[in-house]
Order: sequence, then C-alpha cells, then structure tokens
Amino acid sequence: MSEGNWSSKASSEVIIERALMSKNIRAFFDARDVIEVETPLLSQFATTDPHLDSFQSCFREQPCFLNTSPEYAMKRLLSTLHKPIYQIGKAFRDDELGANHNPEFTMLEWYQPAYDDEQLMDEMEALIQTIAEQSSNKRLLASESSCGANSGLRFKRLSYQQAFELVTGINPHTTTAAECYQVAIDNKVSIPQGLTLAEEELNDWLDWLLTQLILPSFNNEGFVFIYDYPASQCALAKIALNQQQIPVAKRFELFFDEVELANGFYELTDAETQLARFEADNLRRVAIGKAPVRIDENFIAALNHGLPECSGVALGLDRLLMVVCGFSDIRQVLSFSWHES
Repeated sequence: MSEGNWSSKASSEVIIERALMSKNIRAFFDARDVIEVETPLLSQFATTDPHLDSFQSCFREQPCFLNTSPEYAMKRLLSTLHKPIYQIGKAFRDDELGANHNPEFTMLEWYQPAYDDEQLMDEMEALIQTIAEQSSNKRLLASESSCGANSGLRFKRLSYQQAFELVTGINPHTTTAAECYQVAIDNKVSIPQGLTLAEEELNDWLDWLLTQLILPSFNNEGFVFIYDYPASQCALAKIALNQQQIPVAKRFELFFDEVELANGFYELTDAETQLARFEADNLRRVAIGKAPVRIDENFIAALNHGLPECSGVALGLDRLLMVVCGFSDIRQVLSFSWHES
C-alpha cells in the first residue's frame, strides 16, 4: 500500500479559493440570466478531433466514452432552449500529463445566442476581472496595479496573423511548410521528429511555431487573446473573410503568459458543413495512425433541427486558478491529481 499519496497537494487556502471562484462564476452568470445546465459525462460517441483522444469504457458490451468537452450536448440543448447557458463540469482527455495537464480537469463552458466572437471575448474579460476582484488572493490585481493598470487586468487582442508577423515575419494564411521550416531553423527551434515539409502538415508547423516562438513572447503581457485563426483550423467555427479578404476561422484562444486558458468559437450552425469537417477529421486521424471514430449523429441531428446563431467558449478553471494563485503546476490547485487519485 502507498503511504505517500493519500493527502491533497493543494493547500487548504487553494481549496477554499476554488470554492469561492465557482461561487463567483455562478453569481456572475445568474446576474446575466445565463442558465446553468448539466449534460452527461458518458457518451456513445467520442471526439473526431485528430489531436484529442477520448477515454473509452463499456456499458452492456457497448462502447462508451468520457467526454472531452460538454460542447456537443450543450449545443443540443441550445437548439431547443434558445437561451444563454453555462456549465461547470469535468472533462477527460487521454492526453499528456504535465505541469499544465491532468487527464481529468474542470471546465467552464458557456454559449451566448446572438453573440459574435468579439462580444464573447468582451464577456470573458468581464468574468475574469470579476473573479480577480472577488478572489481572496489579490495577487493578479496587485501585479497589474504595479504596471499602472489601476487595478484593472490587462487584456490584449491580436489576430493570428498579427501575432505571427510580429514574431516570425510570416503570414500564416499564405505561408508554406517549407517557409515555416526555415523560420524554425533561423530561430534555432528544435523540430519534432516526424514533422515533414508536406503541405498537409502546415497546421502542425504553425502549432509548433506558436508554442515555441509566439507564446513565449506573451510573457509579462497579461491576458492575450488570439483570434481569426487559419481557415484550416476552423474545427467548429464559422469561416469568414478578414479585412484582407482572406478566409479565416472565427475562433479565439486566451492565453496568460504561455498557458492556454480558453478556446472559443463563433459557432458553425450548418449541419452539412460540420459533418464534412468530422469526416475530414477521421481521414486525418487515419493518416496519422489513429483509429477513426463514430461521428456523433445526435449532434448533427441537432444542427439539422437548428442551432441559433451563437458564440461559445470553454475555459479551463484549473489553469485559471493557477493564474489567480500564481502557481506553475496544475497539481498545486487540484484536490487530487492523477498521481494521487
């Protein structure tokens, strides 16, 4: 029997801080008439995302999966409810384990009908400002005040193109895998084994440069939104033309230093297009040696019924708590991480 992992690595103060954060999130949404909902953790369908893997279980000899996000089920509710909704719940990903990752984590996800991605970024700023102000730990507000921000948190917005051009000089919407390779060489960035100059791996190159060059440039910048991703990284977002008439994915991510906190979409509502994207995901999974997964037919049926125009976002609460408390390891904010579970 193990004698060393029975106790929580999180302090009593952090456990209380987590409870306060959840309480303040609920109060924030209650004041805005956003309805709290619950959706299943266990589903008959896995995610098709080539970069995510679902935990698999079995019920009466039928395969089932722990959700990687409540997204599909929440959109199914939204297709009939047509009101703003949110959920605080667990998500599970059979992914890496490290300072910013635990296979089980807590996610806040919410959807606002009639909002575009910019309006949802505005609301996210208001939520995080509220959490910081009402926290028992004033570290964030104190650090921002020392920068002359008058106790208001700093939020910066950059398009994906602006971020890349500022740091690497390349336009991510028109670049090539070969050009990305040259940027990596010029900046002495190590290249992952197996990454080739094939154009179908361009997004992998962009993701790698983002983590190795772009995100480190965000250190000490406060909260940074990146928006208008390449159209090829649309996932579940609408595609629209930017000011240069280039198709972009209407999605955003929020970072604090190099830590990704949130991922949001101006949601795609067209069932046929979404089905085609899921099918393309499965082809990509096969190409990288993963098994294809059964597409969530209930979600596609909900889109066919009619998802209202809306934007939605998923915010990792464990990582946000790390930022609030000034920690660098997710184990410091979890009651029991994978190592102690």
